[in-house]
Amino acid sequence: MKALAVHRWPGTTPVPQDGLFAILISTGAPTAPDAGTHRDAARRQLRHAACEALAAVLCIPADDISIVSRPGQPPSILLGGHASTMGISLSHDDHYSLAAINLQGPVGADILRVQDIPDWQAVARDYLGAALTEALLALSASERPQAFSQAWANREAQLKLEGRHLAEWTASTTASEVRSLILPTGIVGALAT
Repeated sequence: MKALAVHRWPGTTPVPQDGLFAILISTGAPTAPDAGTHRDAARRQLRHAACEALAAVLCIPADDISIVSRPGQPPSILLGGHASTMGISLSHDDHYSLAAINLQGPVGADILRVQDIPDWQAVARDYLGAALTEALLALSASERPQAFSQAWANREAQLKLEGRHLAEWTASTTASEVRSLILPTGIVGALAT
């Protein structure tokens, strides 16, 4: 599996690899009573950052780019108010938000904080499938949280690419490439094309 470097934003202009790039922003830690407000602010902040980064890559004004969402569909990129064939996927966890952009078509991406889940085996069996559950069983207890979290991010990225919501395990309907993302320690991520 190839890994994709993630660019901190704001920062230097991302250099796409195979038409792909991803940016990561820090959104600050949410507080319990303001979690919903924090999530909305993080979404706005990420969309703005994604437009800025894409504008830098394309050498066009950021005001010419917008990201729109329609219920039941992945977000899409408009250039000058017109639909484009570029794909974008957004993900949030902890105090980080990620935008992945594919200049050549659809993309799915996910980030996740690494954590040890007590009922990981049942969750893996139900949502990641029998083969992956067996592979996770073969790992040591210290290796498992990282591997489980990465497998979960891979699955979520694949589902986003396919335009599907999280559901119990079924085999993927789309042949795709899944890449891990190079992220800060304690966070894992994946990108599917």
